Amino acid sequence: KDSVLASDGYATTSPVGRFKPNAWGLYDMHGNASQWCADWYDGGYYEVSPLNDPTGPIKREQRVMRGSTWEDGPAESLSSSREGKYATTAHYASGFRVARDP
Repeated sequence: KDSVLASDGYATTSPVGRFKPNAWGLYDMHGNASQWCADWYDGGYYEVSPLNDPTGPIKREQRVMRGSTWEDGPAESLSSSREGKYATTAHYASGFRVARDP
């Protein structure tokens, strides 16, 4: 893929904290880097999960990847966007975020 500056001035991911945080004080949650989650992925889980603080399905083959990277379109840039990804997927070359539970 050719490196072309996007409207934010960066060809790929932008530096952390370059833009204002969202309503919860989280930075770069829309379109900069995906969030690699510890949850196992099950496409139908939320149809049967508890409404409050669902713990996720039992172990599956794929982990949840939320949000999007700098190269995804607007529909994938929603923080509610989620899909299953194998740990061996080369998709992560475009960037992803690792979160730590305090």
